[in-house]
Amino acid sequence: MEERLQKFLARAGIASRRKAETLIAEGRVTVNGQVVREQGLRVDGDRDVVTVDGKAAFAREEQRYFLLYKPPGCVTTLSDPQGRRTAAEYLRDVKERVFPVGRLDYDAEGAVLFTTDGELAHRLAHPRYGHRRVYLVKVKGGDEERLAAGLARMVAGVRLEDGPAKALSAVVHEEAEKNVWVRVEVGEGRFHLVKRLCEAVGLQVLRLFRPEFGGASVQGLRPGQYRPLTAEELRGARRAVGLEGGEAAPQKPSRPPSELPRAARRHGHGPPAPPGAEPAPAPRPAPRAAARPQARSAGERGTGPRRPRQGRGKGR
Repeated sequence: MEERLQKFLARAGIASRRKAETLIAEGRVTVNGQVVREQGLRVDGDRDVVTVDGKAAFAREEQRYFLLYKPPGCVTTLSDPQGRRTAAEYLRDVKERVFPVGRLDYDAEGAVLFTTDGELAHRLAHPRYGHRRVYLVKVKGGDEERLAAGLARMVAGVRLEDGPAKALSAVVHEEAEKNVWVRVEVGEGRFHLVKRLCEAVGLQVLRLFRPEFGGASVQGLRPGQYRPLTAEELRGARRAVGLEGGEAAPQKPSRPPSELPRAARRHGHGPPAPPGAEPAPAPRPAPRAAARPQARSAGERGTGPRRPRQGRGKGR
């Protein structure tokens, strides 16, 4: 069966369709020994030999799906040129080459889907298919009117440096003594979108948590733990983006707000160590400045024996 090259690469678990297009444009893909840069080329997996970076690509019949509770303090990539801890390190026990669907900020935490299914990854990440992303944002409280006005502006829409943006909904989720958890839903995965929306309306973000993704919740997981998706969760995600049951329909919230899990309590410094890895070294405490002697008062200076003053010799 013939299909577009980028779709074949996605089905082979090489990357999402968007990333596959980048691989093709960079000249890293060959078909029958010839480098291909044309995006619309159609291939037949049973007849054509497709390679990526010199390695053969085969369409998968069985895909894999895992949900990770990404801890804060790691990047949502397969590798990092700066040497930072990556979310993929927590799935070292997974034999297949799985890749993350979208990204979650370095200091954010919560649900990240890893899969070999490039087509599902493409549809969950692309705003055309209407996948709703739910975030719980901890912001500074204390001014209810200012908070309400900021949330209303977020839904009405603001202009960011890369164009207009808005939240699908933004409401108070839970109130604490000094801070407030706000529930924000957006329909796209633009870079740092939720943080920038909050900053644009004057809300200071203290913590960012994604309790679910694609209808799969991190309930029961600790930061750094993962689990396979259930059959019901997978069917729900596929239906939501039109891979089962016809066209993708405008999505509603996948679960009542009361059923969203809370962010895990934070312990220690930095993210937990992945399986088989050494714990990240704790940050060194800043050196204490040496205490400066306090100046004595006039009365204190006048008491006690006085040192003899050394005179200057003539030969000096």
